[in-house]
Amino acid sequence: MKISYPAIIKYSIKDKVFNVEFPDLPGCFTFGDNENEAILNAQEALTGFLESIDSRKLNIPEPSKLKGKDIKFITPEKNVSFAIWLKKSREKQGLSQKQIAQKLNIAYQTYQKFEDPHKSNPTLKTIIRLEEVFHQNLISV
Repeated sequence: MKISYPAIIKYSIKDKVFNVEFPDLPGCFTFGDNENEAILNAQEALTGFLESIDSRKLNIPEPSKLKGKDIKFITPEKNVSFAIWLKKSREKQGLSQKQIAQKLNIAYQTYQKFEDPHKSNPTLKTIIRLEEVFHQNLISV
């Protein structure tokens, strides 16, 4: 279920900061005074960028598998990661929100909230039922 995007993190001698750019997400960039701060800021920038794309009903690009010495994989906050994963999993199966809600035996409006990063807060019981519906392990303890 983990969604991570590659970020290019490079030190700028001119600006004396670590710049961060997400090649898969044009316009998503940030910086930090040190590498750790840059990574924390990158997670915040990625989370906000993905929330913005989702709220405008735009297609969220799949993360690429870039490699290199300046590449670090950044994961958005869990509420965003979960909502994106859920939506993409449902769409891959060609199912509507209503169909998934019926499989879970919950109200359509309740399921809708699970795909909204601002409202998503499923119970552990619901997550286990989602694992059964999508045939994927969401929780590894």
